[in-house]
Amino acid sequence: MRTQIVTREGFEKLQKELDFLWREERPEITKKVAWAASLGDRSENADYQYNKKRLREIDRRVRYLRKSIENTKVVDYAPEQEGRVFFGAWVEIENDAAETLVFRIVGYDEIFGRKDYISIDSPMARALLKKQVDDEAVVRTPEGEKVWYINRIWYLAKD
Repeated sequence: MRTQIVTREGFEKLQKELDFLWREERPEITKKVAWAASLGDRSENADYQYNKKRLREIDRRVRYLRKSIENTKVVDYAPEQEGRVFFGAWVEIENDAAETLVFRIVGYDEIFGRKDYISIDSPMARALLKKQVDDEAVVRTPEGEKVWYINRIWYLAKD
C-alpha cells in the first residue's frame, strides 16, 4: 500500500506529463497509425505495429496519471515542519562509517528518474520521520538494522 501524497512540484509535473501525452503525443501517434493503416496490409507494416503499440502505452499511462492525480493529495510545506523531518524535507544523514547521503522525502510518483528522492513509504523515510538534527534513526533493512545520524534538515530548494 502506498501513501497517496505528492509535493506541489510533483503534482505539477504529473499534470504536465498528462497534458503532453494527451494533447501532443497521442494526436501525433494517432495520425501515424491512421496513415500506416491506409497503406494496406497491417500484419507486415512496422510503422503501424510500432505506433499502435506506442498508442497503447500512452493510453495506459494516461489512465494511470488521471487516476493518480484524482486520488493524490498535494502536501505543501508548512512553517511548523521546520527543524523536524516531514514530507518534502531534504535530509542529510551520516552513518558510523562516515558515509553521507542527501535526499528529499517525496511521494511514490515523484521518485522515478531522480537518484536524490526517496519515497515516503521507504524504510529510510519511515525511520527518519519526526526526527531532528543529531537524532539517530534505526533503519530496518533486509541485511539488518542500520543506524544513521541526521546532520541537516531543510525545506524548499536544494542548497
